[in-house]
Amino acid sequence: MRTSTDFSPLYRSFIGFDHLAGLIDKASRADKQSSYPPYNVELLGEDQYRITMAVAGFSEQDIDIESKENSLVIIGTKAASANSTNNTQQNKTERKFLHQGIAERNFERKFQLGEHVKVIGAFMENGLLHVDLQREIPEALKSRKIAINGKSLLPES
Repeated sequence: MRTSTDFSPLYRSFIGFDHLAGLIDKASRADKQSSYPPYNVELLGEDQYRITMAVAGFSEQDIDIESKENSLVIIGTKAASANSTNNTQQNKTERKFLHQGIAERNFERKFQLGEHVKVIGAFMENGLLHVDLQREIPEALKSRKIAINGKSLLPES
């Protein structure tokens, strides 16, 4: 059974965070993502992050990374060979697994990014995909000191 959370006490002191309730609701939905491939999220600096995914068996050509609005999507697709039926038959006769622990399946992993978080690069090393992110707050949104001079700048009605 799903319970609803009342966020009204937060709205009294957090102005403009009403979209937070939607994000929490989305994160707690029953349709969870699979746990494949495993990944880490690291904090490298004050505004720097790195997502590291274990993508053994995938090459750089098998992975697509797309950043759109406030989401990051990483898709891994194993390329099928041209003679897939003939080649698959040959691979089945040549390769006999006693244990197959390395997954060779396609995946799609989605990440919800915070405001002003941008992807700055990606690289693969030793079977790990690293995606570097950085929060870049625009100058107009940074805090500033407001002087009190006793005069209103708004026109009088």
